[in-house]
Amino acid sequence: MAEPRQRVPASTDDEHALVLFSGGQDSTACLAWALERFARVETVGFAYGQRHEVELTARQAVRTGVHDLDTGWAARLGDDHLLDAGVLGEISDTALTRETEIAYDTRGLPNTFVPGRNLLFFALAAALAHRRGIRHLVAGVCETDFSGYPDCRDDTIKSLQVTLNLGMAERLVLHTPLMWLDKTQTWALTEQLGGPALVDLTVEASHTCYHGTREQRHDWGYGCGECPACRLRAEGWRRYRGGEASR
Repeated sequence: MAEPRQRVPASTDDEHALVLFSGGQDSTACLAWALERFARVETVGFAYGQRHEVELTARQAVRTGVHDLDTGWAARLGDDHLLDAGVLGEISDTALTRETEIAYDTRGLPNTFVPGRNLLFFALAAALAHRRGIRHLVAGVCETDFSGYPDCRDDTIKSLQVTLNLGMAERLVLHTPLMWLDKTQTWALTEQLGGPALVDLTVEASHTCYHGTREQRHDWGYGCGECPACRLRAEGWRRYRGGEASR
């Protein structure tokens, strides 16, 4: 793990951000978003026994690509951290942590939902931010295209911000720039932030497919093409290429 910067209270530091970065489409857009707004941006990923472990490799490829796209971004891109959250894989029984078919329960909630995942991720990220003297946390959670995951909702994130600050005596700010965007608008934001080069990088290097498939190349990137994550990404791409994001 990287050495900490000289410690300053996170509540007084408005220059630095920590991006919860999986290497997927959404977190790639969030990384670019943060690099446009903060003087220094660090990233944090989580190994939790995910079935699509290939995302841990993809995140490094995306970071390298983002670094090489823009000299300003390169200067602002700071350390990367990978945290062990393997306990999630041990206690959960989901399609993201087990070799099982994707299905839906009686509430319409897919079994790709890993209970407590985002709650734990934010808690770990907040603890890391406290140590690093970083006030701003950035994540790609979204209530528009979110498969019904309750820990991606705006109310959840607002509640988490209050809880984390109460529990850590900080004034952390949780940013969710994609909260009210669908995948079509996320593709458009990606182009707005980094031009066609960032769109191309997202297609080629990022990974979203729940099955971890990298053998099949589609117009929108790599994936099985059938899981909920692939379908959302593909439909968003189709509408984005058709110009629907600006309508």
